[in-house]
Amino acid sequence: MPEAPDLEVIKDVLNRRVRGQAITGARVLKPLELRVLASDDFVSDVAGRSVLDFTRRGKFLMADLSGDRTLVINPMLTGAVQLCPPSTRIAKRTSFLLDLADGNQLRYLDDTQMGMAYYLHTSRLEEAPRLAEQGPDVLDEYPALPEFRERLRRFQGEIKGVLTRGRFLAGIGNAYADETLFAAGIFPFKKRSALSDSETARLHEAIPAVLNHAIATLRKRMGDETHVKVRDFLAVHGKSGGPCPRCGGPITNIGANRRLTNFCRRCQPGLLLRN
Repeated sequence: MPEAPDLEVIKDVLNRRVRGQAITGARVLKPLELRVLASDDFVSDVAGRSVLDFTRRGKFLMADLSGDRTLVINPMLTGAVQLCPPSTRIAKRTSFLLDLADGNQLRYLDDTQMGMAYYLHTSRLEEAPRLAEQGPDVLDEYPALPEFRERLRRFQGEIKGVLTRGRFLAGIGNAYADETLFAAGIFPFKKRSALSDSETARLHEAIPAVLNHAIATLRKRMGDETHVKVRDFLAVHGKSGGPCPRCGGPITNIGANRRLTNFCRRCQPGLLLRN
């Protein structure tokens, strides 16, 4: 799942490479993944418009176009944006593509077709489902500790589940929830209501530290390959059975609540079941 660090880097690459260009054409290969709310025909309406800016809000990527149009992409689990020459083989998972004035193409890919894109009036962004329902952006609107504590009190359940709710903070998904909880030394299945003041403070400090480190790493590793997912540098997520980078013990992998959770039982102690 592309999360805030991935999309922040992708946004910057696209602004450097695509911003200011005209869209000379378009093709829709999988119509079910594109909701056209601003016109009867996406292909004819988008052609000739210029790309004004790419922005990010939580786990949404948006392309603002000339003439009151915005393309909103919610990549969900497996969506990706590829910038490439037209000679590059079109992958089977390609949903739609835009031809750019410099001769390159911007393509939206999705392995499972779970993600969605919305083409709508810029003045009516609220029509994009879930976009307006998000909490503060985890990178651009990160709350100070008092507000962080207050927001956290509004949510119930396990702390990892709270972190991945966009209504709490927009932009954290499964991978970076694992990473921030490891950095803070907090058991992922601990109830939010059971967090101590010191644990909350550690979590508040860990979130920006982990995300900013990830952004710096991704900028070096991804280059302009915006469709490539780079996660091998993470401390625990995706490292099931490997050694904990802190204590050397094995990384645990547990499937619960329809997601995989990786953590260190020594560094993040806790009980999975309560009597």
